[in-house]
Amino acid sequence: MKKLIYFIIIVIGFSSCVDLDLNPNDRPSSGTFWKTPEDINLALTATYGSMRRNMWSFSTPCWDNLTDNSYGQHAEGQYGLTTNMVQGNIDPSSGGFVSEVYLGALADIARINIFLSKLKDFSGLDSTVKTQYEAEARMLRAYYYSYLYRGYGEVPIVSEPLTLETQYQEKKPQAEVYKFMMDDIDFAIANLKDATYSGAKGRWTRNAAKAYKARMILYTAYDDAGNMISSKMSEAKTVLSEITGYSLAPDFSDNFIDVKQETSPEIMMSIKFLAPNTTTSADMWYADWLVVSPLLNFMEEFEMKDGTPGTALPKKAGSKFTLDTETFTNASLANRDPRLAKTVFIEKYVINGTEYTAGNAKPTGAGLAKFLSSNLTPPYGYSTLSQQDWVIMRYADVLLMLAEAENELNGPTLLAYNSINTIRTRAGMPPLPVGLSKDDMRKRIRHERRIELAFEGQRYFDLKRWKTAKTVLNAVQDAPVVYKFEDKNYLWPIPQSEIDKNQGKLSQNTDYK
Repeated sequence: MKKLIYFIIIVIGFSSCVDLDLNPNDRPSSGTFWKTPEDINLALTATYGSMRRNMWSFSTPCWDNLTDNSYGQHAEGQYGLTTNMVQGNIDPSSGGFVSEVYLGALADIARINIFLSKLKDFSGLDSTVKTQYEAEARMLRAYYYSYLYRGYGEVPIVSEPLTLETQYQEKKPQAEVYKFMMDDIDFAIANLKDATYSGAKGRWTRNAAKAYKARMILYTAYDDAGNMISSKMSEAKTVLSEITGYSLAPDFSDNFIDVKQETSPEIMMSIKFLAPNTTTSADMWYADWLVVSPLLNFMEEFEMKDGTPGTALPKKAGSKFTLDTETFTNASLANRDPRLAKTVFIEKYVINGTEYTAGNAKPTGAGLAKFLSSNLTPPYGYSTLSQQDWVIMRYADVLLMLAEAENELNGPTLLAYNSINTIRTRAGMPPLPVGLSKDDMRKRIRHERRIELAFEGQRYFDLKRWKTAKTVLNAVQDAPVVYKFEDKNYLWPIPQSEIDKNQGKLSQNTDYK
C-alpha cells in the first residue's frame, strides 16, 4: 500500500527592521518552525510536494501535444497552451508551458534554497542524515533546473535564498547553468541512499540520480547538425553501466496503474499521489475530456504483431486527421504491437472489459488509455479522485539510453541488441532482425523510444536533442492545425513579465527581442 506523504506549507518571511508579532496560531511559521529534526524532515517532504504541480506530474502527457504523437484540442494554459505552440505562436507574452515552466521552476527552486539554508544552520541532526537531506534537496533543484536549461538555455542561477537586495538577477550562460545543475546531481549521486524505489518511498536515490544524470548528458550529446559527440556518449554510457538493482516489470502497464506501481521493479523515481489527500484530475482529463488526442501517424508507428511495419490506418471520409472508427475499433488494436492497445483507445475507453463514451469531441477518433485507473468507477468525472503516481524515471528508459549510447559509439553490438530486445520481449514483440547497420539500429532505437515512452514527457525533448524537431514537426500532416517549428523554437523566450520587473538585469533571449 502506498505510504501517504503529508506535507506542510511553510511560511517564510524576509527579515524586517520592525519587530512585529505576526506568527499565526493555527499553523507553523518561521518563528516557531525549524526547531526540531521532525521540522526539518517535514520541510524536506514539503519540497517534494512541489513536484505535484501539473506540468511536472499529471500534465506530463500534454508535453506530447507539442510533438508528432498527439494533438491538444484545448487552447488553455492549464494544458500547456500546446495548440498555439505547435503552430509556432511562441513569444515573450505566451502562457502555458512557456511561462509556467519558468515561473514554477524558479518558485520551487526558491523553496529548496530556503530549506538548504535552514538545514545548513541546523545543529540537531546527525551529520550523515544532514548530508542525505542536502543531497535530496539538491537533486530536486537539479530536476527543476533541467527544465529551465532545456526550455530557455540561459537563466539566472539561484543558489541562495533571495532577499530584497538580491531578488533581481541576470541570466547566466547556458554552459554555466548546465554545470550548476550537474554539480547538484553529482553531489546527490555521492550522498543519496543506495536504495530501490520501493525502499525509498518516493524519494530520490543514487541510481535514480544516475539515470537522470545520463538523461541530461544525452541531451547535450549531439551537435547542432545532429551528429553525436563521442565524449558525451562515453560519459553517458559509463553512468548508465553503473546502474543496478532494477528490472522490467512483468507487464508494460504495471508502471502506470496505481495498484501495481508500488511493487513495480522498474520504477526508479515518481511523483506520488494518494487519495483522498493528494489527487489529480488525470482520469477525467484523458478519458472523458480527451485533453490528449493521439495522431494517426503515431498509431501507425506501431508495428504489426509479427514485427513488420505498421500499415496505414483508415481515415474518415473527407478528413486528413480523423480515424474511421467504423472500420477501425478497439478490437482492431489487437493486430498491432500490444503496447498500442495499452496506450490508446478508439472512440470509447475500456475499463475492465466495459466501454465508456468519452464526453468531449474526438478530433482524431482516439484517446489516451495508458494512465487510466482500472480500480476506479467510470465514467470518470469531477468526483473521480485519481491517485496514480507519475513516473519520472523507469528502467526501460535506462535500457533505451544505453542502447543509444552504445550504438552511437560502437554500432549495433550485442549490448545494443540485448537492451532493445529485452524491452520488445516484455512487450510481446519479436526481437530485432540481425545484421542491422548503425543507421538502421539508430532508427530502431528512436522508434522504440517513441513507442515505449509515449506520453511520458520525453518525445519533445528527444526531438530537440537529436536536432530533428524542425524536420519532424513541420512534416506533420495529420493534425487539425498546421505545425510550424523554427530554429529559434529550440529555446523559449523568458516570460515578459519577468523581464519587466527585473529592473533591467534580466535580458530576453536573442531570437525573441
